[in-house]
Amino acid sequence: MSSANSLPALRTQPKAIFFTDFDGTITLQDSNDWMTDNLGFGTELRKKGNADVLFGRRSFRDSFQDMLDSVKTPFDQCIAHLLKNIRLDPCFRDFFQWCRANNVPVVVLSGGMQPIIRALLAHLLGEKEVEEMQIVSNNVKARPAMSINEEGGWDIEYHDDSSFGHDKSLEIRPYAALADRPIMFYAGDGVSDLSAAKETDLLFAKAGRDLVTYCENEKVPFTVFNDFSDIQKIVTDVVEGRISVQEAATGRN
Repeated sequence: MSSANSLPALRTQPKAIFFTDFDGTITLQDSNDWMTDNLGFGTELRKKGNADVLFGRRSFRDSFQDMLDSVKTPFDQCIAHLLKNIRLDPCFRDFFQWCRANNVPVVVLSGGMQPIIRALLAHLLGEKEVEEMQIVSNNVKARPAMSINEEGGWDIEYHDDSSFGHDKSLEIRPYAALADRPIMFYAGDGVSDLSAAKETDLLFAKAGRDLVTYCENEKVPFTVFNDFSDIQKIVTDVVEGRISVQEAATGRN
């Protein structure tokens, strides 16, 4: 196997790895959508941008940049708003504790921004838990000659040069290429997850969200979830050998 330095989730030689989106998957609300809807250009334009990405009319990166450019609120104030308004999936904490007890690393792959993710997880889950969690995402930078905590002073700093800004498949594929590797899961909900949708053994797509539409249109095997209690049951059954990943990929059923 590759070293733990290049593939950190292998450090404990796990039987399975759980990759997951953050916004709208671990949380009930998408923090970037919330900022756009409440501090930026609003829900209607944001939904139009998401639909353009879902049906291939625009790249995620371009649509997402427009969303964030519309938010002029200083960055520290954005985080303060989000801490008051974003809630954790009520079943995620139990799932995360099950993963820790059963040596299943949780790797957060996010199209969002690292400081927001870490602040929200520390607030919602706990500082110690966040320290243990691998988070791969975009970052935040100041605009030229400005501070991120000024009006209009911050901008996203993308993880890579892809059309997604953060191509999540780039993190997953080195694990997938291993001859002897753990079972790999991924959970997501929306257009930022399209790059990861085909990369793991079993994909969980959140009920009623854009990722379900994409999977059905593209014939990508998946299983739907409402909250992390659904995920925990299936992951437990797969890891303990009661069902296969193929049997678990039941779509909307």
